Amino acid sequence: MKTGAAPAISPAVPHLAIHVAERGVRTSASVLRCGIEDNVQFDTSSLQSYFFSRWDPIAWDALLVAAAVEFADKTQHRPVRLWRRAFELRVPVHDPRLWNSSKVSGALRDALQFLTGDDWQFEFIARKRTVERPEQIPLSLDPDTEAVIPFSNGLDSCAVGALIGKQLGSRLVRIRVGPGDGKALSKQQKTFTRIPYDVSSGQKPFVESSARSRGFKFAMISGIAAYLANAPRIIVPESGQGALGPSLVTVGQAGEDYRSHPLFTRKMEAFVKALFGHKVAYDFPRIWHTKAETLREFIDECKDASWIKTKSCWQQNRQTAVDGKWRHCGICAACMLRRMSIHGAGQTEPKETYVWEDLSARSFEAGAAKNFDKGKITKAMHEYAIAGTLHLDHLAGLLGPASNAPTLELNAWHLSESLGMPERDVRKKQDRLLQQHSLEWKNFMKSLGKNSFIFDWLPGAQS
Repeated sequence: MKTGAAPAISPAVPHLAIHVAERGVRTSASVLRCGIEDNVQFDTSSLQSYFFSRWDPIAWDALLVAAAVEFADKTQHRPVRLWRRAFELRVPVHDPRLWNSSKVSGALRDALQFLTGDDWQFEFIARKRTVERPEQIPLSLDPDTEAVIPFSNGLDSCAVGALIGKQLGSRLVRIRVGPGDGKALSKQQKTFTRIPYDVSSGQKPFVESSARSRGFKFAMISGIAAYLANAPRIIVPESGQGALGPSLVTVGQAGEDYRSHPLFTRKMEAFVKALFGHKVAYDFPRIWHTKAETLREFIDECKDASWIKTKSCWQQNRQTAVDGKWRHCGICAACMLRRMSIHGAGQTEPKETYVWEDLSARSFEAGAAKNFDKGKITKAMHEYAIAGTLHLDHLAGLLGPASNAPTLELNAWHLSESLGMPERDVRKKQDRLLQQHSLEWKNFMKSLGKNSFIFDWLPGAQS
């Protein structure tokens, strides 16, 4: 049975039917096959790090659902002038009755459709073979675990993980959601050392890069970890610009981005409760602070310089290597926010941290490292750099024009509902965050000088 009432889909909306299949199970030629062990590969050692205390087939199924959503999202291209797509997924699970129940399937579709802007229909069928329980590794966690935190190699997760860790000690459990396998950790710490599956496209490459499903993937991983660790809280490490900025300032035809927004995580709380019967809250301790303020507090409180080794850039390694060594590109939205924040925190980095070593250069090309392959400076990279810069500039100007007031008021109302705070208090904190971002952005731009190529993209920055 398909879960939920299927809405009417316009013929103009791209539609894709995908059947997730176990090895040896045939699928119809009319659907796209997503093969377990072929397109979704589970890693035995990483599964052991997840199911360190008990084996729960439903949690394994939840990982498979997250992988299937990622496969679908990356496979179906979004048309230039139409954001919405439609998906029908058939997924084999251990308890199809639970997954097909209106409570679970309704919460799943509600979270996904809100996050991605797409239509999602699911049909859950019984597995042919039960997944074997992974070998247990004797581990110990604090029985009073209070929170889990997604931990990447990013600046925010580094800083917030350390700040919260000072408060909670062993009662905080880190979940690896970025590169790394945990080899440097002690035996007692080797829990949730990496996402326990990989998704591949097969013979044809993935065609969609908007990747809104990444928010679902990380929220699902965090929810599973909180359930298995019996933790009541999930710490979302994003600072205010990363949590709220993408929904306040959209790019082109793209829909609002709620990947790290409380509106989305509240829907994930409902899904985790429906699926596992576990009540958890996604907590945003730095949502009213800029990344610069978070970094400054981390440095002051933790006396730690590890932030300089963190990675922010989303570009692939092969695109941003200089003399065979990876660098941040230095001009994408994530890199620009990083550079602005490090400046705002009163810190500096070696110029070799970035491909674009010199943002004060007169031209875009001249800002790149001397030994960088100039053939990689494509029109798309140039446009990507402009878009990232404009995002930060537009966010800095939100409080000015009266025409932005309805957007800010609506966002404040949504945050008031999702965070359980008075709307007046939310608006006050939101305004302070935007004012601080604007101040940091203006100071950063001033540090580049008016001959910077960045000013060519921002006519208003001259004033």
